[in-house]
Amino acid sequence: MKAVGVVVEYNPFHNGHFYHVEQSKILSGADVVIAVMSGPFLQRGEPALLSKWQRAKMALLGGVDIVFELPYAFATQKAEIFARGAIDILAASGCDYVCFGSESGHLEDFYSTLNFINTHQETFDHHIKKNMDEGMSYPRATSSAFQELRPSSQMMDLSKPNNILGFQYIRAIEELNLSLTPLTVARKNADYHDQELSSTHIASATSIRKSIFTNNGRLDELSSYVPNTTYTELVDYNRQFGQFLQWENFWPLLQYRLLTTDQNDLAKIYEVEEGIENRILQLVEKASSFSEFMTLLKTKRYTWTRLQRLCVHILTNTSKEQIRDLSDRASYLRLLGMTDLGRQYLNKWKKHSSLPIVSRLASYKGKEIELDIKAAKTYALGFEKAYRHIALSLDYKSAPMFITKKEE
Repeated sequence: MKAVGVVVEYNPFHNGHFYHVEQSKILSGADVVIAVMSGPFLQRGEPALLSKWQRAKMALLGGVDIVFELPYAFATQKAEIFARGAIDILAASGCDYVCFGSESGHLEDFYSTLNFINTHQETFDHHIKKNMDEGMSYPRATSSAFQELRPSSQMMDLSKPNNILGFQYIRAIEELNLSLTPLTVARKNADYHDQELSSTHIASATSIRKSIFTNNGRLDELSSYVPNTTYTELVDYNRQFGQFLQWENFWPLLQYRLLTTDQNDLAKIYEVEEGIENRILQLVEKASSFSEFMTLLKTKRYTWTRLQRLCVHILTNTSKEQIRDLSDRASYLRLLGMTDLGRQYLNKWKKHSSLPIVSRLASYKGKEIELDIKAAKTYALGFEKAYRHIALSLDYKSAPMFITKKEE
């Protein structure tokens, strides 16, 4: 059985994701789709809208056959580390292909860009450092450095988020010397950062989340933008927990952490660099919400995304030392769910797996998974008191879910 891998967050699973899964099958000719999916906290430094278990279920109902969790140590990182961890897991799970969405839509653009940067790596790095010394954020410094190299028109725009991730996926495949074959699908209709629901049946996850929070959890207008299975899961989840999570749910916890931490201890937290701990502690008492805190904290040098990731690490009390002690390679496969076809694949493939498959927390010990457990517990604290005990027990009580697909 051939497998195609996808790197996802599904926050939540929508029609654009369904299209991506379908195209991944068509382009690869694979029998099985394997998703590596972020856990409770995401690459842009945000808490997930709903738990990884519900998002995994949406994925399985939407065409994915196996869902593995992307560990916290990779999921809450800049694009390069995020991509490396995800690609490593897909390769370890036996994927023949990886298919990603991009604004470019042309695979040759990625290889041209990678070869161009590799050829000019020293100059490229020099321009990045110069731009950052002038106060630019890392993403802007990188994009500007690329333009300073005067790339040809055949190369892609590295300021676009999906192009950046796609570029890093291909770079990871090359650097890790993996046999994965990359494929790409052009994004349809909605832009990654679109804030408003579009007039078509495809909208960005950002606009879907905004609709949920601005409409006090009402889901009526989302039915055109998500598969019926996702809509049903959203309604059921809202009925069970009474809320969807966003950063504001965690603001009292983050504020408490900061108000009871001195600058020396704060400086030990991962991604707290260049004295920003002083600015953080100066501003935390002035903000009445997470959004206000971020607005006060934001500078040209620090993107909103980087600051959010930094706040996640403060919230979970993740230190530089903890991350430094971890390997830069995946060490386990945390199984969240599978379909009947996915189970058939795993039964055949697991004998050849280079990494252990973790289906229950009690079956595996390690520093990496301890970060995942801590992140899941922290995420559970965002729920209202009446639901918190349910959320706290999910990781320990939940076995990988099994979805039997109906015959067409």
